[in-house]
Amino acid sequence: MSVKTRAALLKAPYDIELVEKELVCGEDDIIVKNHLIGICGSDKNFYRGQMPPKTAEFRQDPKFPFWLGHESGGTVVEVGAKVSEYKVGDQVIAFGWCNNYADYFMAKAFQLQPVPEGLDMDLASLGEPLACAMYSGLHSGVQLGDVVVVMGGGFAGQVIAQCAKKKGATKVVVADVLDGKLELARKLGADIAVNLKKQDLNQIVQDLTAGQGADVVVEAAGSESSFNTASEIIRHNGKFVFYSWVTQPITLNISRWHDDGLEFINTCLVHHTWRERYVWTPPSLRPVVQGDVEVRPLITHEFKLSEIKAAFELADKDDTAIKIVLRP
Repeated sequence: MSVKTRAALLKAPYDIELVEKELVCGEDDIIVKNHLIGICGSDKNFYRGQMPPKTAEFRQDPKFPFWLGHESGGTVVEVGAKVSEYKVGDQVIAFGWCNNYADYFMAKAFQLQPVPEGLDMDLASLGEPLACAMYSGLHSGVQLGDVVVVMGGGFAGQVIAQCAKKKGATKVVVADVLDGKLELARKLGADIAVNLKKQDLNQIVQDLTAGQGADVVVEAAGSESSFNTASEIIRHNGKFVFYSWVTQPITLNISRWHDDGLEFINTCLVHHTWRERYVWTPPSLRPVVQGDVEVRPLITHEFKLSEIKAAFELADKDDTAIKIVLRP
């Protein structure tokens, strides 16, 4: 059996369109009908032509033309003869580059994750970025009484900041360059919101910590300046949490890392093995199911899948848009 679908093809920088594609279910394939698709920061980079070097994450070469998309969830409509992990009707989260900007997508079993019981499908469809951000927040090493700085007020940064506060941080600082994101961070519980274009973050942290520096800094902005600012504001033996994906080489002040014995924590859930991810995702999403973390305010724009060109134009031009979603 085969399924016809519309699917996004990124032909060149800023050139994306939906094309007709036929999915033929092989013996170890699973076909999923999409419920909702999210635009990831990495998708924006690809759209702008910033293609990273090939890594184990990519089953297709990261070059044009590129079958784009990985954030989505939906319902299984067909399984191959050798598939035992899923059956027709199962609700699943995508955890792989499966050309997910589509009505239907095809995946292998290891690229999917069961939807936790009680999780709304709108949020489950954002399960990959949600689980990644939640895992980062839960495993960031934040302790009761810590001063925590989150660099970047995008989707992940907002989720991680909420986690840090719930874990007992005495002060959570969110730093960004956009007032809209900072205002949202305040509404969602951040104690201090800093506009990096208008305020001196280093001085604010020094004043807040009696000159000691932040206990934990989470880098979720993905720029050279953000990495180096994070390095400056951490206390001696503090924790530097990696979250964002920097696809181009940058210059870093590694002397500070060495001299001050910084602890580095890589919290990229999706880049661990699928077996680890399969175990870690349910507890990472449990606080979302329980309503401990607010996610819906982060979904700032919604488009139809047929409006994919407009959705990516907005994502490219308006950095205040936090999570843009598309419905098939």
